[in-house]
Amino acid sequence: MHLNETDTLLFIGDSITDAGRDRTDSASLGSGYVHEIARTLRARTGTGAGPAVVNKGISGNRVYDLESRWTTDVIDLRPTVVTVKIGINDTWRRYDRGLISPVDEFEACLNRLLAETARTLSARLVVITPFLLPVTPDQEGWYEDLSPRTDAVLRAARGNAAHVVRADLALRRAAEEREAAELAPDGVHPSPLGHRLIADAWLAAADSLTPDPPR
Repeated sequence: MHLNETDTLLFIGDSITDAGRDRTDSASLGSGYVHEIARTLRARTGTGAGPAVVNKGISGNRVYDLESRWTTDVIDLRPTVVTVKIGINDTWRRYDRGLISPVDEFEACLNRLLAETARTLSARLVVITPFLLPVTPDQEGWYEDLSPRTDAVLRAARGNAAHVVRADLALRRAAEEREAAELAPDGVHPSPLGHRLIADAWLAAADSLTPDPPR
């Protein structure tokens, strides 16, 4: 996926994407993986310039929340690359609030969003898988819900020709050498190191793809 300074990269998702951004400032990227990606891309140009980067993450969002704001927060902004990171709250809410997000409905919703974006914008699509690094015994049980949800994310990505960033695998590999809490203190929200690993996985996925044809 060749990127240039005419591209607009839009990232949308939950708190992992939000990462404390100032929602009153459209230029705010938060302190997480989106910021790290933008910083790296600017550094690569050698001039401090780079593709425009927009962060539309909102803490607490599930996939249905994305759908309710997709037109204003994605379509109307006309990005050329759209990255979606969603799913962990659809699982988490089952265990802390008893709020069920059936996997088939989750998949259908994500599929609609990706299909609409490809159809309306001809944008390149990137999907980051949800992940969990259990730090408490009860979180181990979350995989009953999260594993099939991750499979659903992968199916929706494949069905819409989206590039996939396997954040779940990248963080799992890192957790073989470090304590899980060092990467995500509560098992869900990444530490600065965790965010850097997600950014590196996104950049590696982008770098490994062949350049897009001229537009």
